[in-house]
Amino acid sequence: MNTEAQRCLLCKKPKCALQGCPVHTPVPECMLLYRQGKLDEAGEMLLSNNPLTAITSQVCDWKQFCYGHCVLNVKQVPVRWYEIEQEISTAYLFKYKLQRRSAELAGKRVALVGAGPVGIAAAVWLYEAGADVTLIDANERIGGVLRYGIPAFRLDKKYCDAYETMFAEAGIAFRGGVEVGKDITLAQLQADYDAVLIGAGAEKPATLHIPGEEKAVQALPFLKNPQAFNLGKKVIVIGGGNVAMDACRTAIRQGCETWVYYRKTFENMPANPLEVDQAKADGVQFKLFQAPVEVKEGGVVFRDCENVVPEGGGRVVTRIIDGTDHFVACDTLLTAISEKPDFGMFAGTSAQMNEWGWPATSEAGRVQGLSNVWVAGDFILGPKTVVEAVASAREAVKNIMETL
Repeated sequence: MNTEAQRCLLCKKPKCALQGCPVHTPVPECMLLYRQGKLDEAGEMLLSNNPLTAITSQVCDWKQFCYGHCVLNVKQVPVRWYEIEQEISTAYLFKYKLQRRSAELAGKRVALVGAGPVGIAAAVWLYEAGADVTLIDANERIGGVLRYGIPAFRLDKKYCDAYETMFAEAGIAFRGGVEVGKDITLAQLQADYDAVLIGAGAEKPATLHIPGEEKAVQALPFLKNPQAFNLGKKVIVIGGGNVAMDACRTAIRQGCETWVYYRKTFENMPANPLEVDQAKADGVQFKLFQAPVEVKEGGVVFRDCENVVPEGGGRVVTRIIDGTDHFVACDTLLTAISEKPDFGMFAGTSAQMNEWGWPATSEAGRVQGLSNVWVAGDFILGPKTVVEAVASAREAVKNIMETL
């Protein structure tokens, strides 16, 4: 990898960091340390900037972020920084010990709802600022989507285990199997803690709004425990996002003939293009311009679609073509069209909700109407990437620290 590192121009105004990366990873500084063989110093810099660097360097959409913004893209030879970041951070994570770096929040108690990317990153920053931190999650173990959503062939669970060990050694409390809004109220957390940061994932699946969809299997429960599902021989996955790619690649590993049906083109897919390419390499087959209209026993009725340009020009829209219904047989239909957070925990509180039913917040994620509650990650962005969740967690933590 030294050869690749030597290609970096060490830009004074690096687009990869300043424009491409949501957490503004200090790429030139770390690259220089790497060239000098100072791997632990580079690891320390990476982890202090982004506590999930060992994970985001593996699951990021590099083409969208750092890799896609490298100035050497002009010559179509961008530096593969993400590979160097993986090498540095995956080794350093297992050496890292949490320390109290300041007493700024000494004596302050902070509850983190959700032990996924937001909760893990916030726990590191708040603990190091002196706060007493408690992680609360509906699942029994730390990791959130990292443990229960992203398949092991994409992300080894040993990285989630590393954070569990790190937090246990530091004395960060973890309350697993606790659902806020059912097992404990948000009002109780507000009373017991100086600040509450909600960073749980978007796990409430969107619906297709078609007859028979109750026969389908939701992708997130499937990814959480694939072995609990008997998919049969042929599987169809509906969706074009990263969850759909994880679902189809997991299904094909169970020996199923696996298809992804999507209503638009590959260019329109929100999934990381690298994940789409890997799904194809795994043997997943794709059928484009297909919209489901009914789920029946033994299969799905689809209708053809097409892209059209409105009269007078404008943005291309996808139109469903009437009279093109056709039945496609399958044993299991997996749906992965979108997810949103469950805002039930705000019921009965004075939280202000916006016109779309989401919590109204400041730019830093502070919930209007609640004096000491913040949201980050999916609760403010919707289902985005891990690194974007970490970036939003940093803004919330910064505001929590200023407030406390």
